[in-house]
Amino acid sequence: MPPPIEGGSTVLAAAEAELLDLSVESGRADWVHATYITDDTADLATRATVRFLAATGRWARVASALPRHGLSRSDARKVDLLRTGLPLIATDDPALSRELAATVNSMEATYAKGRHTPIGSTEAVDLQALSRILSGTRDPVVLEDVWNGWHRVGRSLRQPFARYVELGNLGARELGFPDLGAVWRSRYDLPPDDFAREAERLWAEVRPLYESLHAYVRGRLRERYGPDTVPERGPIPAHLLGNMWAQSWESIYPVVAPSGTSAAYDLTRILVDRGTRPTDLVRYAEGFFVSLGLPPLPATFWERSMFERPRDREVVCHASAWDLDLVDDLRIKMCIEITAEDFATVHHELGHNYYQRAYAGQPYLFRNGAHDGFHEAVGDTIALSVTPEYLVRIGLLESSPDPAHDVGLLLLRALEKIAFLPFGLLVDRWRWDVFSGAIAPAEYNRSWWELTARYQGVAPPSARPESEFDPGAKYHVAANVPYMRYFLAHILQFQFHRALVRVAGESGPLHRASIYGSAAVGERLRAMLEMGASTEWPDALETLTGERRMEARGLLEYFAPLQRWLDDQTRRLPRGW
Repeated sequence: MPPPIEGGSTVLAAAEAELLDLSVESGRADWVHATYITDDTADLATRATVRFLAATGRWARVASALPRHGLSRSDARKVDLLRTGLPLIATDDPALSRELAATVNSMEATYAKGRHTPIGSTEAVDLQALSRILSGTRDPVVLEDVWNGWHRVGRSLRQPFARYVELGNLGARELGFPDLGAVWRSRYDLPPDDFAREAERLWAEVRPLYESLHAYVRGRLRERYGPDTVPERGPIPAHLLGNMWAQSWESIYPVVAPSGTSAAYDLTRILVDRGTRPTDLVRYAEGFFVSLGLPPLPATFWERSMFERPRDREVVCHASAWDLDLVDDLRIKMCIEITAEDFATVHHELGHNYYQRAYAGQPYLFRNGAHDGFHEAVGDTIALSVTPEYLVRIGLLESSPDPAHDVGLLLLRALEKIAFLPFGLLVDRWRWDVFSGAIAPAEYNRSWWELTARYQGVAPPSARPESEFDPGAKYHVAANVPYMRYFLAHILQFQFHRALVRVAGESGPLHRASIYGSAAVGERLRAMLEMGASTEWPDALETLTGERRMEARGLLEYFAPLQRWLDDQTRRLPRGW
């Protein structure tokens, strides 16, 4: 092997220096736009994004031309990350590059401004308010109205989305990829087609558990709403599942909870009765990370984050974690509500922040997760330790409920975690086919619902014509955020949890184990987090878990008691759809 050529290292050092500056500039402009949506902030964010995308594309093309045989292993990885690290690659044409950035910013702003006036109301309300109705109401007429009302937000995004696909593909092809979907799949240290097969392998491992849950939930909803609304066989109507995209079903737990079992406690009620504030939820989450031996968040985090929806302006409420200077200007942006769901979400977002802080000492191109599923899984791994025993230790429960309630607790968690899996997979399966041209613009909506039926076993409440654009009713589609990371995270978090529980010396069932307060876990976690993207993900996975392959064994072990119970409950019910 020839020694590394100095020219390659020099090129990459120059690339990293410029991209670091432009990333900080773009991130600050994006923050201002996301927390203060106006035409002016949109223009500023677009201009900064254009500069960053153009520079990234230019350096990716330069780096791609370097002779690979002369690069060190580290520099070769940097070249790969330059080519695949961003969800968008600007074309070499400045006008088209600006159009691409403006299109994405416009779609995100349109989504954030979406409103609907529910039945019986005179006021148009936002997604958060509509989601509260969807999760808390049982009247199918109201549910269908709310569901339809929000999904109309996609109509105006259909044409911009088609143009975004065209422009995104142009940039991808300039780097030698067939389309943008191939770029997205190439970031997992596997050939694109191999990664697609890997995702399907993981889904095949967990699908039997999902089918048991689906059969049980369909049967209980049929009891509640009747055979005219819920079929004995076939997909479940989406508007009855308590979530705008039917991606998580925990809010319908009261409807499907089996007699003789319960979730044992209501964390939302506990938090509300205690007068918990949004910042209190964040303090609880910070305390968990500190208990592992990690440092408290910087003072600027508390000064600069957005924890609540402002009353005086439009903002993007979708929860996200930010690292504005790629060192320690850590923040979250979230319109926190005092609920069990947001209690877990805050733990998730801080997982991003602690990951960002841990790899801040890496070179710019390595300041990221081992792959994006790792980034999503870290905080969710922590949230799996929000067990009754943990809640007792931090004073939110007086005593841990009897294990006889565990089926209820597991069912509630499965309605969140297992119900999500097929949705987490189908969003990008759909976009991959859109980018490749296998799905034409004239087939956007039909193909979306075909994949939803295939993977989720879910159907819209009424016919959805091609004039609608229901994928656009999901933030990540409107905002150009790849979604496979969430599917992978829902597998990895249980793999991480299983390994770290062993490090903590915990015994007993996985669903009762908590890593809270374990310094040994903190050391193991820090070792993986500090690696960032400096090595291929199997190395990072091995550092944390001792394993080199993503596996669903942790998930299946965690839910094993529920699987046995569901199989018993659904013996006489039809399975599949």
